[in-house]
Amino acid sequence: MSEKQFLVNDLTLRESWRIFHIMAECVEGFEKLPEVYPAVSIFGSARTGPDSAEYKMTEKMARMLVENGFNVISGGGPGIMEAANKGAAEAGGKSVGLHIQLPNEQRPNNYANVRLEFRYFFIRKVMFVKYAVAYIIMPGGFGTLDELFEALTLIQTKRIRSFPVVLVNSKFWKGLLDWAKTTLVKESTISESDFDILNIVDTPEEAVNIIKRIVVV
Repeated sequence: MSEKQFLVNDLTLRESWRIFHIMAECVEGFEKLPEVYPAVSIFGSARTGPDSAEYKMTEKMARMLVENGFNVISGGGPGIMEAANKGAAEAGGKSVGLHIQLPNEQRPNNYANVRLEFRYFFIRKVMFVKYAVAYIIMPGGFGTLDELFEALTLIQTKRIRSFPVVLVNSKFWKGLLDWAKTTLVKESTISESDFDILNIVDTPEEAVNIIKRIVVV
């Protein structure tokens, strides 16, 4: 057997075993997460400190969601994720942490009372959207934007049921939304009506009220 063929066979074997890891993560999520319905997925920066206004707002919002019959799902790490899990747990709700191992800022927080570990981002993303009745998007970075735009794409293309997508902090999101309206709409890469998917608010009360109004539990 040539060296090239040996490497090809080795790669094929490793890829085949990877399928079982993927299946295992799917099965664990599908078995464990139905118990948290109805849940709201909350996203935001892992770098947000506990003394920040965004952290405290997220904590309050998660608490209010639980008080109104919802559970909370986060990425299970620090920052906004920790605030979401903390508020939900302290209010007596199911506080879900979908944790993924990353080289830098992702460490599990101590407030998730339902925790799943993921190796694969794409399986984790399935769980966020499959078991959520709404998304709340706090200020964040690339990961937050990734979750936001994936949800918008899936709703826009009708690959999933429509649910509320709530952006919190209108000042933070203004530049992005202005660019989308003046560039994407102008170039006809999206439609003006696509903005109907979004709700922009500045307080926890507004965010929770939108979800309560739209989502029947």
